[in-house]
Amino acid sequence: MAEQWRGASDDPVMTSIGQATMLLHGGDREEARNRLQALWAGIGADGDPLHRCTLAHYMADAQDDPDDELAWDLRALTAAEELGEERLARHDSAVALRALYPSLHLNLAADYVKLRRPDDARVHLDRARTASDALADDGYGTGVRAAIDRLDRRLHDG
Repeated sequence: MAEQWRGASDDPVMTSIGQATMLLHGGDREEARNRLQALWAGIGADGDPLHRCTLAHYMADAQDDPDDELAWDLRALTAAEELGEERLARHDSAVALRALYPSLHLNLAADYVKLRRPDDARVHLDRARTASDALADDGYGTGVRAAIDRLDRRLHDG
């Protein structure tokens, strides 16, 4: 998701989030989680919605417990809903807001599958599919659409 935010390099918080996610993707989940948690403490629950959305999205990925992952993904969605076009324009990312929703809902659907809550999973998977119209025909969009299809098959197969 952070790769979607052009202009984020001018933002020290987004840069710090990116550095922490490199640890996450490099396999150091505990250190990534520690850094993201420290950033969250600095941002606060009332901080910039773009920062909270991005950070919560990656913090969810750093969780080992499915309930904790769900809580962070819900925080990411809540923050995204607080984002306005004006705020995103400062990151040249107004289009990215619309492209963000499929991924956020897909993550929530996957969380609910892990928690054996298929009805809740289906609600968010349907929202992800509806929102996927905003995705570009690029690698990111293709990947999100494919993940939606995979999860849909998984839910259908039971």
